[in-house]
Amino acid sequence: MTVTRINPPGLPQVEAYRQIAVATGSRTVYVAGQVAVEADGTLVAAGDLEGQVERCYLNIATALAGAGATFDDVAKVTIYIVDYTPDKLALYNAGVARAAEKLGVRPLAAGTLIGVTALASPDFLVEVDAVAVVD
Repeated sequence: MTVTRINPPGLPQVEAYRQIAVATGSRTVYVAGQVAVEADGTLVAAGDLEGQVERCYLNIATALAGAGATFDDVAKVTIYIVDYTPDKLALYNAGVARAAEKLGVRPLAAGTLIGVTALASPDFLVEVDAVAVVD
C-alpha cells in the first residue's frame, strides 16, 4: 500500500477519517471535483445532499479506476458543501457510508470540509475532489 493513514497521539482520534496520510508511491493522481451527475451529465438526487454525496464518491471511484487507482490509494479529499451548517455533517456522513457500502470500501483519507456559497450549478449541493498516490 502506498498510502498509510494514522491518527497519531496528541490529535483527536477521529473514526470517520485519519488525521495524517503518508504517501510513498511514485505516481500522484489528482481527481477533479466530482458532483452528482451521471456520465451523460444527468443530475442525480436533486435537492438531496445525502444522495448527491453518494454519487460524488461513486464518481470518484470511477475516476480512480480510470487511473489504475482505488480508494486505498487516496491520501486526501476536499469536500465543498453549499451553505454548510453543522447539521449537514450527518447527511454527508450518511452519503459516504452509502457509497462505501456499494463499493465495498472504507474511505478514511485525510480530508477538509469547506462550506461554500455556491458551486458551478445551483443544482449541485456538494463537490468532492481527491488526491491519490499509486506505485
